[in-house]
Amino acid sequence: MFVNWLRENQLSSGLLTIIRLYLGYSWLKAGYIKVAGGFDASGYLQGAIAKATGENPTVQGWWASFLEGFALPNAGLFSFLVAWGELLVGLGLFLGCLTTAAAFFGIIMNFAFIFSGTISTNPQMILLTIFILVAGYNAGKIGIDRFIIPYIKLKTKRKDNTAEIS
Repeated sequence: MFVNWLRENQLSSGLLTIIRLYLGYSWLKAGYIKVAGGFDASGYLQGAIAKATGENPTVQGWWASFLEGFALPNAGLFSFLVAWGELLVGLGLFLGCLTTAAAFFGIIMNFAFIFSGTISTNPQMILLTIFILVAGYNAGKIGIDRFIIPYIKLKTKRKDNTAEIS
């Protein structure tokens, strides 16, 4: 019942727009600061690896191994991906453009930050993003998705019909 309300109700669409704008602004601001300021993730990655030791580690050993063996040697790539990922997720959510894709990639980044021992606003952002993901198209209905999603569906349907004829 609640899922249907999230996916189909106009009031829900309005509330989701407010949540989407908040999340979009948060991601957009964080990404812009990183892109404009020249973000370097290596210090963050080293800090996360250090949190995997001690009596009460906040970072799991498997995640620290990934960070140490793959992320840290490729810190330049990760710096680029985080900065531009945050900016693009923010833009997608703020404009309501490919909203569910933006929300999906945003929640992945939030979980990566939590795995790295950073709490901050990440749990709150994850919770709010879950509502957007469950709502699907209705979360971006008051946005660019109102025009993009029907176009994508039309193109996909035409491709399916062309494949059946061949």
